[in-house]
This record gives sequence, structure tokens and C-alpha cells, in this order.
Amino acid sequence: MASAVGGVIAGGGSANAAGPLGLRDYRLVNLAHVNDPDRTKVYPGDPAFTLSTVATVPEHGFYLQYVQQGEHTGTHWGAPAHFNADQPHADELDAEDLFLPAVKVDVREQARRDADYEVTVADLQRWEKRHGRIPREAAVVLWTGWEDRWGTDAFYNFDDAGQMHQPGFSLAAVQWLVKTGRLGRRGALGTDTFSPEPAVDVEYSVSKLLYREHRISLEVLANLAELPEQGGHVLVGGVVNRRGSGSPASVYAFVPKR
Repeated sequence: MASAVGGVIAGGGSANAAGPLGLRDYRLVNLAHVNDPDRTKVYPGDPAFTLSTVATVPEHGFYLQYVQQGEHTGTHWGAPAHFNADQPHADELDAEDLFLPAVKVDVREQARRDADYEVTVADLQRWEKRHGRIPREAAVVLWTGWEDRWGTDAFYNFDDAGQMHQPGFSLAAVQWLVKTGRLGRRGALGTDTFSPEPAVDVEYSVSKLLYREHRISLEVLANLAELPEQGGHVLVGGVVNRRGSGSPASVYAFVPKR
């Protein structure tokens, strides 16, 4: 990852075969939904999300809102301690853990056919045959199409028994990503759904494996049509709370202009 990230932050370079891209060769894409309680669907059991006005310019001379929400509300990232008590909290990660090369795996067609679709090792290997090897310590982002449901109850996709149905990574696929170093000590799984595993996995087996070491999750992402299959990077922001499990986030993609 170091050479790829170094090429972005160096700045001033030109896009040619002789050297890495510089900042002028990228455009920024926002991958986060607006933090709006009228549209934000909260994961079942998480705290309610409210915004209340506590000061206005006419009355107080300044404008201020009071935000009440869980650390995993709306577009957010998850820290390793979210599922593993012996792993780092948000304030124990390095800045490099939040700036990663990114690839996008388009599984919209599979997700349309099967809301419980689990991305397989074979899916990832077919992706690599078409686009090249997934960079080491990358953010591997699933584009399931679920972002189109944001702001509606269809995002939950509950059945009559109250079970939520959303697609995600299979445990075998994530084991392969970890074993082969494509996630490495740091790296991420991203998705436009609530979680990297299918919603029917009530044991959160993918998340528990992902969050070992310094790996993070990027969840409820938006605007994934603007993220290229390869060649981009993601920069993850948000409040870093003491002993945080993650944070509502601003996630930006550095996308090559060419």
C-alpha cells in the first residue's frame, strides 16, 4: 500500500508511465449519505438518531444543533474493537489505517436475484482476472445496489418473520482475502448495506474475522457508481471517540481523472 498511497499524497505529479499519479490527477468523490434523521435507517436495536436545534442566529447570534446517535449510524466505519475486545479501539488506530487503496466489486445483478447473496472466492477470482490483483491491504467494496433503497423501509428488507435480508461477503471469501494478504494487517471491507456479511448471518462471522488486527469496515456507503473498479483510494473521516467502536463518517474516494 505504501507506494500507492505515497503516489496520492505526494502531489504535483503527472499521470504518465514514468511515475505515480499526484493529487492534481485525482478528483474527490463523496461516498457518504447526508446525516439526516428523516432519511437515516438505524440498525435494529441501535440508539435513535435525533438532531435538535439548541441555538439560532436571531436568538443567540450563532446556529448550533445537538446530535444524538450511535457510533454506527448512517454511513460509518467500524473499528476492530467493535467485535473483538482485545483489538484496537478507534483512538488506537493509525492514520494509515483510514487511507487505503480501494477496489469495487459489482454484485448488483446477483443481489437483485438473491437478497441473501454471499460473494464467493470464485467471484473475487473472476474479478481479478478482469481487473488485476486486488492490492495488498486494500478496501474491498461491494456495490450491491442497496444504496438505491436508502431513506425507505426497503433498505431493511424485512420478511414476514422480521428477518432482515441484505447481501454480503461469504466467510470463505473473507478468509481468502485475509490468508492471501489482500486485506493484510490493515485493510477494509466496504458495502452499501448495513454490514459486510449477509443480514441472515446473525453471528456476524465476517465482521469478527475482519476486525482482527487493524482492519476496519465501511458501511452504508453511497455514490458507488463513481468509485472505479480499481485505481481509487478511500479516505475515512469521522469523530474519533475515546475507546470508540467506530464513527459516523465522511468517506471520500480519490478517483483518477484519466
